[in-house]
Amino acid sequence: MKWRVRFLDIRPLRGSRSFRALWIGSSVSQFGGQIATVAVLAQVWDLTRSPVGTGAIGLATGLPMVLFGLLGGTLADTVDRRTVVRAAAVGQLLAAAGLWAQAVAGNRNVVLLLSLVAIGTSCGALGAPARRTLPVRLLPGDQVAAGLALTNVSFQTAMLAGPAAAGLIIVRWDFSAAYATQAVAMVIALPGVIRLPAMRPEGVEAAGGRRRPRRGGWRIVLRRPTLWGSMATDLSATLLAMPIALFPLVNEVRFGGDPRTLGLFLSAVAVGGITAGLFSGTVTRLSRGGLVQLSAAVVWGLALAGFGLADPLWLALGCLAVAGAADTVSVVTRGALVQLETPDAYRGRVSSVEHVIGVAGPELGNFRGGLVASATSASFSLVLGGLSAVLAVAAVAVTNGPLRAYRTPSADAKPTADAGHRQGSAPVRPDVPRPP
Repeated sequence: MKWRVRFLDIRPLRGSRSFRALWIGSSVSQFGGQIATVAVLAQVWDLTRSPVGTGAIGLATGLPMVLFGLLGGTLADTVDRRTVVRAAAVGQLLAAAGLWAQAVAGNRNVVLLLSLVAIGTSCGALGAPARRTLPVRLLPGDQVAAGLALTNVSFQTAMLAGPAAAGLIIVRWDFSAAYATQAVAMVIALPGVIRLPAMRPEGVEAAGGRRRPRRGGWRIVLRRPTLWGSMATDLSATLLAMPIALFPLVNEVRFGGDPRTLGLFLSAVAVGGITAGLFSGTVTRLSRGGLVQLSAAVVWGLALAGFGLADPLWLALGCLAVAGAADTVSVVTRGALVQLETPDAYRGRVSSVEHVIGVAGPELGNFRGGLVASATSASFSLVLGGLSAVLAVAAVAVTNGPLRAYRTPSADAKPTADAGHRQGSAPVRPDVPRPP
């Protein structure tokens, strides 16, 4: 296929009513979630006036993401995934209502606040693996990457606009208004989840009247080079070159510690991600998904090494924007590859592995960057991390021929006995789930 610059591929929105409703609802709920995230941060600070208190938010969200994400993967391979997603959405709505109620009641107990945050996060993590499997069941194989690109654009937009809206809402009204906005957004998102078609996992065995997933859900990642190679590429990029924790130090040393500059760092990453999303049709139509992910991971590492050396602010922001764009391309291509290469009977558990890597990799990468910077400097940590990521990704590329050679299945690909192997799962007509 010839290389052409294309805008965002909206075929999934035109072709599948179920995906369109789900995407609209998810976009609205993500926006509300970003507003609530800022409100929680501000309220915890208001209650504790301590960085330990705000740091505890990470504990209240990180642990449930990992623990319930793994449990959600098993559930997604055992019962109807629509049921799991519905239950998780209702749980998140109830947690949002609880946050609103405690704010209206004038709660001064930070433990209660963090407990409600943990409940909402647990519900979201429980449904995350099942949600990840939805695009591949609702869309033809050659549109899965485009569907993930649309989802990523809505997330990046929420990341950019949600915090700004939260600030205006909290200043104009109060915390309760921010939590109410989140609850209303989740109510708006519910119809898209409720109207999903039934999606029982394929290949689930019946035993004693009960359904159970096939064994070996975790081992399949190690047995398929395309899967472990794609996840190893992502882990190499985030574990070795995550820059967020170094932003305050870079800003202090190089740009005078202006808070506005610190905000620009985060905005530059988001702007790069949104821009890549808007032009994602350029890469989602390419068949060499593995090669695209590897290339994007290399660009990510080089861009962050450049950020470590950049002196003018415009150059530093430019490097971060390139890194954000590369991250979006990598996330979209990896997500499509993982879903298409995994047999449906294992998609929930494999998605939970991907979820854990996506949560743990960046957090550990930020910790690694901070440790190296404390012993050396922010610039050295960024350059070392970026170049190390490039070398690690190159090692994956050299040793993993199947990932380099991977091709996205065409829309008219024929189903195989082991759906998802090599050429991905067989395509389905929009809005028509595959029979169990």
